[in-house]
Amino acid sequence: MSKLKAEIIGIGSYIPKNVIPNAHFLDWDFYDANHNKIDTPNEVIIEKFKAITNIEERRWIDDDMVASDMAIIAAQRALDDSGINPDDLDYVIAATNFGDVEKGSYFSDFMPAVASRIKHGLKLANPKAIAFDVIFGCPGWLQALIMANQFMKSGDAKYAMIVGVEALSRVIDVYDRDAMIFADGAGVVIVKLNAEQDGAGILSYKTVSHAHPQAELLYNDRSFNLDYNQKAKFIRMQGHKIYEYALTEVPAAMKAALDESGYEIDDIKKVFIHQANEKMDEQIVRRFYRLYKKQMPKDIMPMSINKLGNSSVATIPTLLDLVRSGKLENQSLNKGDLIMLASVGAGMNINALVMRY
Repeated sequence: MSKLKAEIIGIGSYIPKNVIPNAHFLDWDFYDANHNKIDTPNEVIIEKFKAITNIEERRWIDDDMVASDMAIIAAQRALDDSGINPDDLDYVIAATNFGDVEKGSYFSDFMPAVASRIKHGLKLANPKAIAFDVIFGCPGWLQALIMANQFMKSGDAKYAMIVGVEALSRVIDVYDRDAMIFADGAGVVIVKLNAEQDGAGILSYKTVSHAHPQAELLYNDRSFNLDYNQKAKFIRMQGHKIYEYALTEVPAAMKAALDESGYEIDDIKKVFIHQANEKMDEQIVRRFYRLYKKQMPKDIMPMSINKLGNSSVATIPTLLDLVRSGKLENQSLNKGDLIMLASVGAGMNINALVMRY
């Protein structure tokens, strides 16, 4: 096995200041998939939602911002944290699924790419720093990190910036109960090539795509309210089917990644999992430990979804930053810790990796 690997040397994030509590949705009108108005009181809908997801509030960006604005701020913070010369970057890879969407436009703008906008916003003039986007569902940021690791193992890169950014508040159907899940944010890491045999960096990974037959579990569709903007399409998901899929497939991918690393499950200090749904995430990690006939340790799984919601590709890197900076109670991340990262999302795609921080 090659000793070359990508090591995280800098982390930065941007979490919007606008706090949207569950009470924000008390006056919304919700419709079902058959376009019928739901008569259940919103207090009951929200209470059930909180019980399933544990989301109390989420963050949405300012009206005059777009996704790349958040990404530029987070990227500068990651660069400052890394201490490297920005012109030494070989890649700027941005994971996003909707690009820049202006308030009220419902139009995904990918020209130029979000990564190109980040490079421009940071004034990175080196033409050898290749900027491109990755669209891979919620696992996109983790897949971009895996790609950077592959570039480094092949000798094609020494430094790379990996961005996860999404403004899901711009692509939700305001008549869909699932809109309450989604949030905005940006997280960035800077990675460098590490050639030390036992040094920090990515040790192993597993990626799978179940595009057939699960491609349509997450998709875009028109509003549930037939009287509302039928020219636009919004994020839609088959929640129960995604739940069943994730509980079966994600633990298997995590096990495959760990087995390839050569380490034991007791060696893992933290599991950073995509903040999709707290109940689902807990069951995924519990099932992962059960594959080794182990109980999930206390505090092994940091969670931010209760306060930040589901910001898709941004959830893992923002969570890393929160834990690394000591902003989550009973959670810490220390140099040399063996950690696992895992995600599941549209595609349907899953990835997991083991790394030494």
